[in-house]
Amino acid sequence: MAENILTSEVLEPYAQALMSLGQSNDLVDRFGEDMANILDTLNASADLKTLVASPLAKADVKKAVLDQVFGDAIHPFTRNFLMLLVDRRRVMFLEGICQQYQKLLRKLKQAVLAEVTSTVELSDDQKNAIRSKVIAMTNANSVDIETKIDPELIGGVIIKVGSQVIDASLRGQLRRITLRLTSAT
Repeated sequence: MAENILTSEVLEPYAQALMSLGQSNDLVDRFGEDMANILDTLNASADLKTLVASPLAKADVKKAVLDQVFGDAIHPFTRNFLMLLVDRRRVMFLEGICQQYQKLLRKLKQAVLAEVTSTVELSDDQKNAIRSKVIAMTNANSVDIETKIDPELIGGVIIKVGSQVIDASLRGQLRRITLRLTSAT
């Protein structure tokens, strides 16, 4: 419940405002790239994530660090957006706003997100095969793939698209066999 309130009251309006700015300036895709870049950077740096989320860090320090980290790698409008988030004390929600923007972008482009969990990093051919299967399943125009590594799967993959889950992992197959064997006795 709290997550829905956060999404509707904070994340959605900022993501929607950025989307509107992108649409009016034909920068929707560029902002999408910027959001992906920001998310990747936040996920790669626990220190940056901590600084952004910290209510104790001063606004000018946050602005200086964000400007130094992202600089010319992001569009000037995106940089101004980050500074606005700092000024309005909403930068702690940066990760969620970026994710919400990406959801809006996928909806606009009739794309879906496939969350793929595997035991090892997937090759480009494997990602393309998954992409093709998900497109056939959902009739989407395109598929964004987000990968996670889980060595406990033993082998195979788990693909989650929206509320649908396809468990093609060895762990899942063993669980199904166990259920069949126990229900047969």
